[in-house]
Amino acid sequence: METKVLIIASNANAIGPNNRRTGTFLPEIAHPYAEFKRAGYQIDFATLTGDTPYLDALSLADDPDNLAFLVGDGWAKMQKATKLSDVDVSQYDAIFVPGGLAPMVDMVEEPLLKKVIAETYERGAVVGAVCHGPVSLLNVKLSDGSYLVNGKNIASFTTAEEDNYARPDVSFDLQTALTEQGAIFHAAEPWSANSIADGHIVTGQNPASAKGVAEKMIAILAA
Repeated sequence: METKVLIIASNANAIGPNNRRTGTFLPEIAHPYAEFKRAGYQIDFATLTGDTPYLDALSLADDPDNLAFLVGDGWAKMQKATKLSDVDVSQYDAIFVPGGLAPMVDMVEEPLLKKVIAETYERGAVVGAVCHGPVSLLNVKLSDGSYLVNGKNIASFTTAEEDNYARPDVSFDLQTALTEQGAIFHAAEPWSANSIADGHIVTGQNPASAKGVAEKMIAILAA
């Protein structure tokens, strides 16, 4: 059976009081997509509304995997993303949530997304997220009422990184919020590659960590 990965992207394109333009950060989708494709996986896309998501950091298109995503089948498929409520997520071996500031807008509380993540985790499939993408894990409660991240080793965009990136634009600090729900937070030096697997949850700190998240997800799926 072919391994199937569902990438769930935000639909937001602006954040904060100054209406900062945002979207999915290009390398955080392109680098994992490249790794999943090299592994021979079926890769599908979903968004919360079914509308075409937005991309941020197009200035990084000179990176080979970023360029391949934009001019190959990656962005073409992402533009045709299915509405999450129309997807049978139980058919997927893994789900992955890329970052960019966009998830901080529409993935904090979205009930269906929280339900999908809880069910995916509880059936033993792999759950991955990078940078601001782990906001999707926030407020996810398991069937026993506990928070998904409680007691789990987790990485995400850090307080130190946010202070020098988008502090005026975000309504809360992601590292603090995850820690308050019981996450054992792992912060590396700002902007350095840092990905961590805890069971079948894989998270990463920033754009430099996206490839590592995908590699760890692939290793779990291959085991």
